[in-house]
Amino acid sequence: MKKPSEKEEEYFARLEFEKRKQAEEEKQKRLAEEEKKRLKALHYMKCPKCGMELIEIDYKNLKVDKCSGCEGIWLDSGEFEAISKLEKSSLDKLFGVFKRRG
Repeated sequence: MKKPSEKEEEYFARLEFEKRKQAEEEKQKRLAEEEKKRLKALHYMKCPKCGMELIEIDYKNLKVDKCSGCEGIWLDSGEFEAISKLEKSSLDKLFGVFKRRG
């Protein structure tokens, strides 16, 4: 049997490297996706300021999150723009829903 030439060895080594590199990249991508899911589960519906549970309030088809601890109000993407389009009377009513009592 003939011994592989230097070019053949180079070719197969490069092929093996590319195969392992692709496997490593897929592994890193999976780990990144798993970490993203883990972090979301850890922080989902938690106040970014104090860490307490957020309570979702539905007002005129707007879902606004209010913290059960510090009472901070949090908006998801696009909600600020939607609120800014409300008429003044609706806006006053919305703020009334979130006004601190006592």
